[in-house]
Amino acid sequence: MRIGIDIMGGDFAPKSTIAGGILARNDIPDDTELVFFGDKESIIQECLNNGFDVNRVQVIHCQEKIEMNDHPYKAFFTKKQSSIYQGFRLLREGGIDAFCSAGNTGAMMIGASQVITAIPGIIRPAIAANVPNLAGRHAVLLDVGLNPDSRPDVLYQYGILGRAYAKSLNGFTEPRVGLINIGKEEEKGNLTSKSAYQLMNEATDFEFAGNIEGNEIFLDPGVEVLVCDGFVGNIILKEAESFYKLIKSRNINDDFFELFNFENFGGTAILGINKPVIVGHGISNEIAIKNMILHAREVANNNLVNTIKAALE
Repeated sequence: MRIGIDIMGGDFAPKSTIAGGILARNDIPDDTELVFFGDKESIIQECLNNGFDVNRVQVIHCQEKIEMNDHPYKAFFTKKQSSIYQGFRLLREGGIDAFCSAGNTGAMMIGASQVITAIPGIIRPAIAANVPNLAGRHAVLLDVGLNPDSRPDVLYQYGILGRAYAKSLNGFTEPRVGLINIGKEEEKGNLTSKSAYQLMNEATDFEFAGNIEGNEIFLDPGVEVLVCDGFVGNIILKEAESFYKLIKSRNINDDFFELFNFENFGGTAILGINKPVIVGHGISNEIAIKNMILHAREVANNNLVNTIKAALE
């Protein structure tokens, strides 16, 4: 297996990305090769600074960089020697098995949709994240920011995507799906959520457990998949991050709240495309980068893409 890493992506690149890549290289088996995409001279120098033998990874020189404030579409197709573009090129050609980056999120989405493309039958891909709860089960939440507005049929399909993720990566045999709403009752919510409820209540692709209120998400939602549009999901995810910062600012150490630390997860998978792609947080440090790489390997190793394809047949 070969995992590609955008060394030039992120607020603290290339120091954080190279340091994270070194940590990952020391954690994963030798049967997994890491491929660094970025400026070769910078990579060699940072590896020397860290006392790391650069020959333990493959380096693909990329002389351009897509900046965080670049226009995603324009930058992706004009900077063809950038680390993001070259990473997606090699992923499409089969030269690597997964690609991950903490760089320009918009450019990553362009690469995912325009180069890798959606799995046939997927209406809109989504990005997913695990959220902890007091029941001791991680529930997969989607979408967490890719599609701020989603039609009812798209929300239904998120249930299929989330179920595949929960089975492949979280180890649930028959994950249940819930729809995030402002009340438990069927008639609650806006027109989109009411219509989605009707579709999901008649689902044959997954077990639907009904509406889930916001005050249940981190306690015991009773489901393994939480479905919402990207507007709501992104707010929930960022509120979870703020919980962690709030707890740490009060000098409280608690194992449960450590689960809210994004560094422990590293990145989120784009679900519904033909290859494994992981998007990391722009402020990722070396620990987050390491875990992003490990998550990319996990997604590829568990054959999530084929699981989703089978679920759509």
